[in-house]
Amino acid sequence: MPRSVNHVASRARRKKILKLTRGYFGCRRNVWTVAKNTWEKGLTYAYRDRKDKKGNFRALWIQRINAAARMEDLSYSKLMGLIHKAGIQINRKVLADLALNNPAAFKAVVDKVKAEA
Repeated sequence: MPRSVNHVASRARRKKILKLTRGYFGCRRNVWTVAKNTWEKGLTYAYRDRKDKKGNFRALWIQRINAAARMEDLSYSKLMGLIHKAGIQINRKVLADLALNNPAAFKAVVDKVKAEA
């Protein structure tokens, strides 16, 4: 009795992954085992970097706040300390957005904080 194999399903499985590896360099796009390994490793990078993105954005916000604070003769750490001491509930994301897009509002926050201190 001849061996029964499901070529249709196995080929479809391979085609699905090879379609996902379009744009990769060299053998990584068209050699099945290399493409599969590359694609699987890419999934782990994607998972890891979704976590890293949060830290990267926090670092960016801190740099923006620091740059704007130094224009007001304060360092980042002194500004954040004064904000917490004044009891102002504003997060770094919003503060960085104010520093970048609305310098007048950022200056108002800094002036309020300086007046409290």
